[in-house]
Amino acid sequence: MRTVAVVGASLAGLSAARSLRKRGYDGRLVVVGAELHRPYDRPPLSKEFLAGAIGEGELALERDDEELRAEWVLGARATGLDRTERAVRLADGREIRADGVVIATGAAARTLPGTEGLAGVHVLRTLDDARALRDDLARGGRLVVIGGGFIGAEVASTAYALGLDVTVVEAAPTPLAGPLGEAMGRVVSALHTDHGVRLLCGVGVKGLGGERRVDAVLLEDGRSIPADTVVVGVGARPCVEWLEGSGVALDNGVKCGVDGRTSVAGVVAVGDCANWYDPHTGAHRRVEHWTGALERPDAAVAVLLAHGATEPGVPRPPYFWSDQYGVKIQFVGHAAGADSVTVEEGSTDDRSFLAVYRRAGRPVAVLGMNQPRLFTRRRKQFAPAAS
Repeated sequence: MRTVAVVGASLAGLSAARSLRKRGYDGRLVVVGAELHRPYDRPPLSKEFLAGAIGEGELALERDDEELRAEWVLGARATGLDRTERAVRLADGREIRADGVVIATGAAARTLPGTEGLAGVHVLRTLDDARALRDDLARGGRLVVIGGGFIGAEVASTAYALGLDVTVVEAAPTPLAGPLGEAMGRVVSALHTDHGVRLLCGVGVKGLGGERRVDAVLLEDGRSIPADTVVVGVGARPCVEWLEGSGVALDNGVKCGVDGRTSVAGVVAVGDCANWYDPHTGAHRRVEHWTGALERPDAAVAVLLAHGATEPGVPRPPYFWSDQYGVKIQFVGHAAGADSVTVEEGSTDDRSFLAVYRRAGRPVAVLGMNQPRLFTRRRKQFAPAAS
């Protein structure tokens, strides 16, 4: 294998490049990124960076002494993959021929239809998004966050600390019910009301008010919420449209095996765009978590370098964390399918506890709020077999 192209220059792409070199690959390595920026850390974008506590230099993911011997092709969007010619096509007309391809194009924030060109309306996915939102939050005033997921909750928490008047609008009856289940979703989302942030649940957004700049969020029940700034946090879509017609199977992202191998030999997928098979649940799922983008590319790189002649291992259960209103939230495993959840340490009223999810008596997930030591110990017990 003389040339490997990593398409995507965020954490998953960087992790794949690192694994290639660590596993002894010494050929040509090309890393393609749609953004102009070198790899940067995304979790602080909704927290420390948005609050102005850290600068852009502190977001860098590459170490000062790191030498990947890679060719960086940045500001270049991939538009196609020709599996016959083994070529990645770019929007500027260039082609990169490669013997192996790592798909790491990630996901893009979903937007609210009809809001294009309306000032004061933001999504938060990239460094450029965070720059623009930070500038608007510095104006103060009223912020409405549409979507009560983790990104929306973190933005609300940061804006609250900055002194803004904050409202969170969530279409579902219970925020975070998907990842945490209804009972724990209610507990975690109560952090908003604990701090005087308005939380409106079970109501959708009809549209936004304002001519040149947003001035209100219009709800489906007829209410109008005044707003100087709006953040749309309604999920993300995998960036895989460039692979249509390539022969790479697509289904809510790139459909791949437990180790990232796709339907095309010599092509693997990692990160937020990869719809991996999960042996813990027996189904495919996209894992949009920092830890997955850091750890899982190594298994895909092993497949690539071995030309598919490797036995897939069992990945660790997904893990994620969130920091909101000074509270650390940590979760590992799968809440879906659990038939019970029990608080085993601490108290939900104190927002400091450890909860264990079980299915047929077997632990399948653990949630911690402000219990980092206990959670870390339980996580090790919960996932004894690392990939």
